Amino acid sequence: MGKVILVGAGPGDGGLLTVKGKAALERADVVVFDRLVGEEVLNLIPERAKRIDVGKHAGDHPVPQGEINRILLEEGQKDQLVVRLKGGDPFLFGRGGEELELLSAHHVPFEVVPGVTSALAAPAYGGIPVTHRDFASSLHIVTAHRRAGKEADIPFDALVNAGGTLVFLMGVAALPHICEGLLKAGMVPETPAAVVERGTTPRQRRISATLATLPEQAKAAGVESPAVIVVGGVCSLAEDFDWFDRLSLKGKRVVVTRPKDRAGTLSARLRALGAAVWEFPCIETAPLHPCPALTEAVEGLSRYQWLVFTSPAGVACLWDELRRTGRDARALAGVSIAAIGPGTAKALDAHGLTADFIPDVYDGAHLGAGLAERCTGRVLLLRAEWGSPALTEALEGAKLSYDDVAVYATHYAAPQSEEMRRAVEAGEVNLVTFTSASTVRGFVRSVGEGTDFSRITGVCIGEQTAKEARSFQIPVTIAREATIDGLIEIITEGV
Repeated sequence: MGKVILVGAGPGDGGLLTVKGKAALERADVVVFDRLVGEEVLNLIPERAKRIDVGKHAGDHPVPQGEINRILLEEGQKDQLVVRLKGGDPFLFGRGGEELELLSAHHVPFEVVPGVTSALAAPAYGGIPVTHRDFASSLHIVTAHRRAGKEADIPFDALVNAGGTLVFLMGVAALPHICEGLLKAGMVPETPAAVVERGTTPRQRRISATLATLPEQAKAAGVESPAVIVVGGVCSLAEDFDWFDRLSLKGKRVVVTRPKDRAGTLSARLRALGAAVWEFPCIETAPLHPCPALTEAVEGLSRYQWLVFTSPAGVACLWDELRRTGRDARALAGVSIAAIGPGTAKALDAHGLTADFIPDVYDGAHLGAGLAERCTGRVLLLRAEWGSPALTEALEGAKLSYDDVAVYATHYAAPQSEEMRRAVEAGEVNLVTFTSASTVRGFVRSVGEGTDFSRITGVCIGEQTAKEARSFQIPVTIAREATIDGLIEIITEGV
């Protein structure tokens, strides 16, 4: 028999998934998830895991709760780990208790990992502290969910008499009824109130009003589910405390085209600045196995004065070959090492190796020119199957002898191509980051060469990458420094 873990996925921001929840998700064999689970969290699901989408929309339950319970039982009775991902917290109006009842009755082992609830997180991201000693010393969380054809059963008199902050979940459709009920129960019409739509996500909006005017203003703004309704004096603090809307990239949609295994740092930093990040890996690298030329080069490393890397992938390929042949870093004794930029130098540093040379401008031409000034012997290049000719042209111009060994191949990927094409043509994508000419080619091939790219801006890590983007009529801006820091800097300056 297996095991089921109910995991609270939080309110949408992937950074609010708990450490314990992330660990459970990474071990999962089966993941059953809801509509409100954020994309960042879904991206953590292992590729090997079976995915079961039981997403629910307001008034639309394609998979009834009873069927969800049955799925959990059926999967949990097998010898596997099942994670039930639920938006927010599984026990706060999440029907988690109902899902456990059937498991318990059939003696299927289970655990519960609490999650960050939108009842607290959405107001916090909207600048609203749900308690404050000058306004409220208590908090009341209420579900405004209605059964079909019925009004929500809310004890308005008790809530008004209790005082404190009121937070209503699942209440967009019932907003007029909620405000009318509170007013009839005696709450002052001028009481501050707010709706926080899509809380904690880059598409978050806060509509601030009074209790009397909130329904009209929310309707005028076109507020839709999911949204959290907050009523109480604490809402008057929102303008002063609203930190999320002040983030420099709030409202920007940025596409990250780096390979999936290298997208994390750039994506995380963009999200921390408020951007809506769309990870769209257009290329992937794969070591060439077998690679007789690499084996021969490693066996004769003493022939070379300089060893040159143009990407972290080349470093990884060399290290795999050293380990495969029973060698380690000592095999590189006496050989100088060049790296095209800080990212490659960091990959070397992870193996205890320090680059002897990094060009001031991080591209093949400047790398080759720098080697020409420093090198008198033979050079070994470990790089992609179709590396930039600028590097070898510089070496040939200096009459340096070299071996250009292809150790990995770059493959183009085409994920979500139709969806991306529609978004580009509709102007729904602001910026696309390109960290190499190959990411440009991969993006264009995925989206389609006939697409009109004039409405996006390609944020390029260097001139060679920008040149490739321009060839497809993509408007570009170039980082002053060919690093991730450089990309972030140029984006935050208001591209």
